[in-house]
Amino acid sequence: MSAANQHVFSHGMRDTRATLEMWSARPWHVLGAWAALSLAIALALLAATWVVAGLLTPDLTPVHIAGLTYPSSPDDLLPILWRNSLVLALHGTACIAGFIAGASMPIAAAERTGLSRWIHVKAGEFAILFVCAVTLFSLSTQALYLGFQGSTIAYQLQITRFELILSVLPHALPELTALFLPLAAWLIASRRGEWNQLLAATFITVLLAIPVLLVAATIEVYVWPQILEVLSPGLRPLTF
Repeated sequence: MSAANQHVFSHGMRDTRATLEMWSARPWHVLGAWAALSLAIALALLAATWVVAGLLTPDLTPVHIAGLTYPSSPDDLLPILWRNSLVLALHGTACIAGFIAGASMPIAAAERTGLSRWIHVKAGEFAILFVCAVTLFSLSTQALYLGFQGSTIAYQLQITRFELILSVLPHALPELTALFLPLAAWLIASRRGEWNQLLAATFITVLLAIPVLLVAATIEVYVWPQILEVLSPGLRPLTF
């Protein structure tokens, strides 16, 4: 490792340790801000899902929902956890990219001259653009995917889109809030110019999200089908 890179690394570690120590003195203030913004993003995504579900044509292929069309098992948790882990990794990577762009790259650029300095400055700008692109990509693809799924399920179970949104709230709200924690931390830090705190924020938000996602997946597999049974009187013939 070169002297310049070693300086950047040690500086980043010092900032991360200092951030963790500062947050430990007032954890609920920090976590509350992240959770509030993440919850707002989750609600916005659910609203977008409701709109998109009304615009898309439902798939007529019979749906297969664990606990509804076949008995639930622990194996049904795996695809949900796999899908959510990818989204969480994407958001966590965006958060780290924000740290690199806003905190590490300026230090690295200051240690260099000429072309090398220009490359590091442009790399920092690219990292910020990457974070913005990842955010837009994540939100748009999730709205389209969830909207299509919602359109299909609502049509086949003969319930309204609003009823479907209500049915998923027990697992969707904690799930989406957990997934958007890294994004919320990035938005708050970028607005305040506190880029050096993003590495610590990535560690904390990902660690907090993992147990929440496990609980949300369990609710989705074992509780959500029972809610759908109550909402849809014509559900019982849907056994394949």
